[in-house]
Amino acid sequence: MNILMIYPEFPDTFWSFKHALRFVRKKASSPPLGLITVASMLPAEWKKRLVDVNTKPLHRSDLEWADLVFISAMVVQKQSALEILHQCKEAGKFVVAGGPLFTSAYTDFLDLVDHFVLNEAEITLPQFLADFELQKPKKVYSTEDFCDLSVTPVPAWDLVDLKNYDSLSIQFSRGCPFNCDFCNITSLLGRIPRVKTAVQIIEELDLMYSLGWRRNIFFVDDNFIGNKKILKNEILPALIKWREGKSGCQFITEASVNLADDDELMELMTRAGFKSVFVGIETPDEAGLTDCKKYQNKNRDLIFSVKKMQQSGLQVMGGFIVGFDTDTVSIFKRQIDFIQKSGIVTAMVGLLQAPAGTELFHRLKSEGRIVSGMSGDNADGSTNIIPKMDMQELITGYRQILAEIYSPRLFYERVSTFLDEYKPVATAVKVQAEEIYAFFLSIWKLGILGSERKYYWKLFFNTLKKAPEKFPLAITFSIYGYHFRKVMDKVIN
Repeated sequence: MNILMIYPEFPDTFWSFKHALRFVRKKASSPPLGLITVASMLPAEWKKRLVDVNTKPLHRSDLEWADLVFISAMVVQKQSALEILHQCKEAGKFVVAGGPLFTSAYTDFLDLVDHFVLNEAEITLPQFLADFELQKPKKVYSTEDFCDLSVTPVPAWDLVDLKNYDSLSIQFSRGCPFNCDFCNITSLLGRIPRVKTAVQIIEELDLMYSLGWRRNIFFVDDNFIGNKKILKNEILPALIKWREGKSGCQFITEASVNLADDDELMELMTRAGFKSVFVGIETPDEAGLTDCKKYQNKNRDLIFSVKKMQQSGLQVMGGFIVGFDTDTVSIFKRQIDFIQKSGIVTAMVGLLQAPAGTELFHRLKSEGRIVSGMSGDNADGSTNIIPKMDMQELITGYRQILAEIYSPRLFYERVSTFLDEYKPVATAVKVQAEEIYAFFLSIWKLGILGSERKYYWKLFFNTLKKAPEKFPLAITFSIYGYHFRKVMDKVIN
């Protein structure tokens, strides 16, 4: 049995980093962790092949080779997924689909997909495989149960051409203890974080390292610190021990802002090799935080919390939202001021959206305020709701935020603000050829050809003079800024 696993293309978005990846000669940010984990759950005697359309095209010969096609996608990949499904249909292939896109809206694909394996594959895939062997597979396999992650296998990294990617991915936990009303994590994965063991995590990391990987590794947990006890007592000590004598492999993850309240946890994370964390800030407005039930962000100095993480050695990436029912026109300037003062260089700002299955979706649907499906892109200026603020006023204010925070002047000011606060923890990192290439390309594209060249050179020489140990990071952020401006220009104009 020949199994072709296909991952659709991501459009050019805030998080695609497509324009930045060209500086390090990479084709995609990270490989499809879900698909290669599913590959490890399939019968060992089946032959498997992965086509990630973000790194190479899908050829007719790939489809001719396949007996069965597996496809997984996120909502933002819908257009590419549709194109691929039509190709599969024309080639007469049986298709099995799963992942967030199909779990949230499988009825949109009934004519193109033969079998849906939804929710958590650890539960639904064995059911499909058992029926498939009996030649009696059902159309849809779904579950409301949550799996035990201790049974999740090591992903099939042998299917992946690692040289195409800037980072690899690993998952420690699923679920989040909080219940923000616009977030579909709890509806999909529950409020009780389920975790892998330290043995599992180290086994996955050992495999990546044995394959020669020395770059970033992204812990894709929606809230890495959802189970602090296991983190502190088992996972982080194991990671600290694993890193002994190893270079490279710095970690990135997502966490709630209450990470700033735990000095011990931040210290353990930085010692373990964590360098960046994405935090959902959402809004500096207390009424907005109450409105969306983001209670963990309330009654605190959010800028102080951000700077505390930065001073502990963590770069903070931030998510921001405008369009809450409580927002007034003052929110646009408040968001700009907050982002600048906080020194959050990577600031993703989006209009409020209501994913299917969330509390927000159900509430707004009952009010007749859901108007369309979501694009899946958090920062493309679209929304599937009718806001209380005048829509044109909201869109104008939103574009104003993007135009200002990603203007060369304010962006480079924000980088400088961050570098002044940031106290990096020394880790053994070997400079690779990709970084050297990116450095010289940044001089050419940003320092010579770029409209931001005067800001680039100011940051360049100021960092060399004041904090040379942060110079590589200054160049990295300059490249990020180039990508963000390319993406944001499409939204603004």
